[in-house]
Amino acid sequence: MNKVLIGGCIVALLLSGNVLARGNPEAGKAKAQVCAGCHGAEGISVAPAFPNLGGQHEDYLLHALKAYKSGARKNPIMQGQVGALTEQDMKNLAAYFASLPGALRDINRQP
Repeated sequence: MNKVLIGGCIVALLLSGNVLARGNPEAGKAKAQVCAGCHGAEGISVAPAFPNLGGQHEDYLLHALKAYKSGARKNPIMQGQVGALTEQDMKNLAAYFASLPGALRDINRQP
């Protein structure tokens, strides 16, 4: 009984921490205006050279932003863009782009 209770408490703590770590999509939308020049207003890129961000996994986007900021991912344009972002800004941007439908939104739609 005690093991079940302790296990349940651990799961609850992990889940609550995960929820708190998420970003705010609305705050991310406000920050994302500068991203639209390359990645499109809805996260669908304006040119094949730029990746689509809409519909990507939130944790992937956050990891990518952090990697650009730390220099682990090399791209002078992106490093310049993320330089002034806070941790919360990056979480918010990741949440915003993850909330969008993405480039493949119509793939399962029947004619």
